[in-house]
Amino acid sequence: MNTLTAVGHRGDPYRVRENTLASVRSAFARGADAVEVDVRLTRDGVPVLLHDETLQRLWGHDVRLDAVTAAQLKELAQGGIPTLREALTAAGAGRLMLDLPGATAETVRTVVGLVRECGARERTYYCAGPDTMLAVRAADPGAEIALTWTTLSPPRRVLIDAVAPRWLNYRFGLLDRELTDALHRDGLLVSAWTADTKRSMRALVAAGVDSVTTNRVDALTAVRAESGR
Repeated sequence: MNTLTAVGHRGDPYRVRENTLASVRSAFARGADAVEVDVRLTRDGVPVLLHDETLQRLWGHDVRLDAVTAAQLKELAQGGIPTLREALTAAGAGRLMLDLPGATAETVRTVVGLVRECGARERTYYCAGPDTMLAVRAADPGAEIALTWTTLSPPRRVLIDAVAPRWLNYRFGLLDRELTDALHRDGLLVSAWTADTKRSMRALVAAGVDSVTTNRVDALTAVRAESGR
């Protein structure tokens, strides 16, 4: 049986503010094999780690990220929102899964270009819906992709052929052994998001998934240990 990959969702957010360097480091320290982070661009085109369109929820500023420069962002968040370059350095040899919410083709090219510039292609992979992953595939024919899928209706073969994902990335409640086995027969690995209870984690292990994304990396590593995966 394959080893279960443990992915920290935005780092280790139950302990440290999400999408920060400290959160990324905490997730790896607690046993994560990879950390999922969200990447958006500032007004001047610098990739930074932030899930939301604005700074309101996490940083208390009702301002859109794409309305401020990287220098202004550093001042507003007091340096708390890292650049992707900083995150790639902080991850060391650890893998980062880059989620690209709301990405345009230009965003994708910028992010993929930075990953290449940093020499991080082998420890970086991408997740998002079909349009964004098609843009990633166009920008880097060799990129590792986890195609996010939100329905039980399977992706059409033409989409799979165009995106060429290594993973199909499902909301955890959709997965069972039958679906996982079918995807494995098609040569795909199966990842699940975002499971935070041990009960749901155990169900995913029983379903044979290959990767679980969670806000509770320590709980997932404990379940992984008890399952022998």
